[in-house]
Amino acid sequence: MPVQPDAEPSRSTGKIARSAGAISIAVMCSRVLGLIREQIFAGFFGAGYAIDAFVVAFRIPNLLRDLFAEGALSAAFVTVFTEYTTNRDTEAIWRLANTVLLFFALVVSALILVGLYWADTLVNLLAPDFQAVPGKTELTVMLTRIMFPFLLFVSLAAVVMGILNTKGRFFVPAMSSTFFNLGSIVGGLSLAWIFPRFGQPAIAGMAWGTLIGGVLQLLMQVPTLLKVGFQPRFICNFSDPGLRRILLLMLPATIGLSATQINIFVNTNFAASCAEGSVSWLNYAFRLVQLPIGVFGVALSIAVMPVLAKQAAEKNLSELKQTFTSSLILVFTLAVPATAGLIMLSEPIIRLIFQHGAFTAADTLQTAGALRYYAIGLFAYSAIKVMVPVFYAIRNTRFPVIGSFIGVAANIITIFLVIDVLQHRGIALSTSCAMILNFLFLGVVLYYKLSGYPLRYLGKGLGKILLATALMCCAIFAFERALPLWFVASIPTQIASIALVIVMAVCIYAVSLHLLRLPEFILLTGKLAQRFRRS
Repeated sequence: MPVQPDAEPSRSTGKIARSAGAISIAVMCSRVLGLIREQIFAGFFGAGYAIDAFVVAFRIPNLLRDLFAEGALSAAFVTVFTEYTTNRDTEAIWRLANTVLLFFALVVSALILVGLYWADTLVNLLAPDFQAVPGKTELTVMLTRIMFPFLLFVSLAAVVMGILNTKGRFFVPAMSSTFFNLGSIVGGLSLAWIFPRFGQPAIAGMAWGTLIGGVLQLLMQVPTLLKVGFQPRFICNFSDPGLRRILLLMLPATIGLSATQINIFVNTNFAASCAEGSVSWLNYAFRLVQLPIGVFGVALSIAVMPVLAKQAAEKNLSELKQTFTSSLILVFTLAVPATAGLIMLSEPIIRLIFQHGAFTAADTLQTAGALRYYAIGLFAYSAIKVMVPVFYAIRNTRFPVIGSFIGVAANIITIFLVIDVLQHRGIALSTSCAMILNFLFLGVVLYYKLSGYPLRYLGKGLGKILLATALMCCAIFAFERALPLWFVASIPTQIASIALVIVMAVCIYAVSLHLLRLPEFILLTGKLAQRFRRS
């Protein structure tokens, strides 16, 4: 099979890096606010009864959001809409947009009605062991019914995000989740303070805050949508060929994502049967892992998807391969050191962020244990976000489905092997194993589907990243040994010590990669310097 012995960064890498940079800033704002939201939960409710109920209740509409909205729908819509933008006139483009918005508004509304009616059944399926605690199942059902309509707003927001991304607008859609967190924090806290005065649980206020956040996530994108030329019309043509193509693309992706939801269902079920607080510990740990996943994996995925779709529409396979390879190296450049940092600094970070109020030192130890195992799969989770759009671009979506079900098998087998020994930490480990196996499978399949891609170039880049990460880890280890008490001192000292070690680690890593001359890193830092000089 003909494969380039070596390669250079794709010509699209600079464009992707610029777009990903803007998205990363927006995602960082959202993820930081998300962590503040979790801090509020930890401080007010700790880890246990109320938070376990909230996490399971939110997980039910969130499963459907991942299934129908921000996963399959976004990818399928961007693929078809990009082709329309490249090859069709303006009238056809906006007719498709209106058709898709109306269709999914109706379908998701029907799903919400079903979910509201069957909420108690869904909760008992997801967390049957909650029945052993008086009132816990009933509280979870109530919170589920409050948050279920959230699905409609985020589904429509996902379509709008796809439209704006295709039109080259990345920052505003990426910032929309920041408004979700703002609505959740401000609205949720206000209602949580008011509700107990009327005999309602405070956690119900946070559930209503989630719904308010979903509304804001959609509404804040509307002005930009109108600026790019969209005109809302009531178009009820559900036989539209563009809509049919989106649904056909969504079908295998939805089946594949359903495998992910099976994993979440299995993991939640096992976590609910572990010690009280296990669901909460896993939730807090995964929130921290989502920060680098969002900043690196999701940002690059959003930025690369329209580029890959355009290259596929133009049948430019060689440039598509280069774009994919460079994007994968960019992911590794950011995700590998983040993995090492989270593993080495898990306890100090969680102690600083969450150990306040009702969140105890014991909760910190249990959450840190879960975080270490989640972090193992961080690089794979982020890389998959970039690999799946390639399958959409080449219109071969069945392999991500197969990979997802391979991940399900790996997840279930790993849980049964380690759950008795590791308890909730075993669930985090099984998630990482599933992601890594899925990543390896997709990498092998893409190698054959693309008639090869430059493995030597990829391996050389990964080697430089691992060497720079090893040097960074040595520095972190030395700092921890030299000043161990800094991480358990007062809050200002904790902040100073963690900030100092992170800045030191980033500098050592960046200098190492610069000296090792990693092309993607040189290009990325060059673009940042250029933007800084312009500013």
